[in-house]
Amino acid sequence: MTMMDRNTPHVCDLAVIGAGPAGMAAAVTASKAGLSVVVLDEGEAPGGQIYRDIERTTPRRSAVLGEDYVAGGALAKALREADLTYLPRSTVWNISTERLIDFSRDGGSSQLQATYILVATGAVERPCPIPGWTKTGVTTVGALQILLKSAGIVEESAVLAGSGPLLWLVAKQMVDAGAPPVAVVETTPAGRMQAALPHLFGALKGHRYLTKGLKLLRAVKAAGVPVYSAATDLEVTGETAATGLRFTSKGKQHLVSANHIALHQGVVPNQQVTRMLRCEHRWDASQSCFRPVTDARGLTSFENVYTAGDGAGIMGAVSAALQGRLAALDIATKLGKSAPERADRLEAALARDGAVRPFLEALYAPAPAFVLPADGVTVCRCEEITAGAIREAVDLGAPGPNQVKSFLRTGMGPCQGRVCGLVVASIINERRKTQMDETGYFRIRPPLKPLQLSELANFKPLEKLEP
Repeated sequence: MTMMDRNTPHVCDLAVIGAGPAGMAAAVTASKAGLSVVVLDEGEAPGGQIYRDIERTTPRRSAVLGEDYVAGGALAKALREADLTYLPRSTVWNISTERLIDFSRDGGSSQLQATYILVATGAVERPCPIPGWTKTGVTTVGALQILLKSAGIVEESAVLAGSGPLLWLVAKQMVDAGAPPVAVVETTPAGRMQAALPHLFGALKGHRYLTKGLKLLRAVKAAGVPVYSAATDLEVTGETAATGLRFTSKGKQHLVSANHIALHQGVVPNQQVTRMLRCEHRWDASQSCFRPVTDARGLTSFENVYTAGDGAGIMGAVSAALQGRLAALDIATKLGKSAPERADRLEAALARDGAVRPFLEALYAPAPAFVLPADGVTVCRCEEITAGAIREAVDLGAPGPNQVKSFLRTGMGPCQGRVCGLVVASIINERRKTQMDETGYFRIRPPLKPLQLSELANFKPLEKLEP
């Protein structure tokens, strides 16, 4: 693997954006097929969020995080050994219609021309707007796991509240690390298991995930962690910093004291790049999110742009790697290269690994209160805009997210709608009684992330290279 100076102009067959499981797998497969590959990664090292800091993990930390996390080490090793260019600390902030990629790295900017692009930017946690969620000491459950992966630190005096597999995984990891959560407050509404049961037979093809999930639940409960089910009316207590979580469970009100409240309602595709490219997106009712429209190999509506992994729809790490490999094979074939592996076997493995998804999606769909928060709850944290203000803007005539943005500045802060986008769209949709595809999403424009003027000042334009 080669390392490229930040000012080195380059033309490549394939540019991979992101070095999580999908990006790493795609890059390695494309390299084996003989393609020139450049990987642009915001992280300091490969792994993405799922395999964050996998190359530096300790035996103790690996034991806590589990074998699924450790499995990412093989992918990172393969990436390091592959004949490709890996650029860590690289933030993509624009892509032109000619697939000219602008990115910043180490204080400067450069450009990369790619024949094909694979967007492998993964997922973001679904927003969890509840009263008090903007107070100091309130994070997502994923943030707690990042702290554990990157620094081996476990937050003490923490309540985990929400729904989904990650909630229980992190609870189990905290137990194994010797700092169990103060409580697990599960918000999965009553009756969800009955709704999910029709999908159980199909899910048995992915029984490994079902078995793992049951083991997580049992381990957390066996450790003596208080578990509250079907919780509603969540509210973070405290003046400016969190002091606990108030909620109702099974008709009784509870107050659990804690210095840290971690919220989670599943993950959704990070659609910023595909939205900026104006790729077609559709609402996925089963996953309660927008996702880019692709063919079976990940090709989007934008010419020569593919997407794979959780950014294309939530499937998990194993499926993400399989999707990355399939996309790379398709690109290699279009460039006249010999495929290094059989696509049909990858497709069969993908079908098996994804068999559990309909069951999980039915069971862990976000509770209504998180999708449509009360009027007084802040939705856009960057601009401090409440759900009530958004409803008022809709009543005044704003028909969609971009018009609400013009009215209120929602989605105009540093996160550019990453946190509030889905909730804003859901509130508008509910108020106007339309369909989510009609409501749409924020129009994403470059730069994708805050860009320093000094980075532009240290910009080196692309010099065209002959093939």
